[in-house]
Amino acid sequence: FNVACYGALTQMIAQETDLELGVFSHYINDAHIYVNHIKGLEEQMQREPLPLPILEISRKPFWDLQFEDFKLNQYNYHPAIKFDVAV
Repeated sequence: FNVACYGALTQMIAQETDLELGVFSHYINDAHIYVNHIKGLEEQMQREPLPLPILEISRKPFWDLQFEDFKLNQYNYHPAIKFDVAV
């Protein structure tokens, strides 16, 4: 979720400032896997990545953007993998 939000924010800032959109890079220094997630993660790792979708953001001032101004085009996905909530 964070990666998608920060990627969208990067695109919003580039659009607002009329700069060319670059590459968003995210570093996770405290990633952890719970024992009850191993099976689902093993399944996820066997999947071939699909082409990335295209995020289209309406040309409006940054603070005027609403949920409806964001469109995700060509979004293809694999079937969901159910993960138990880790407690």
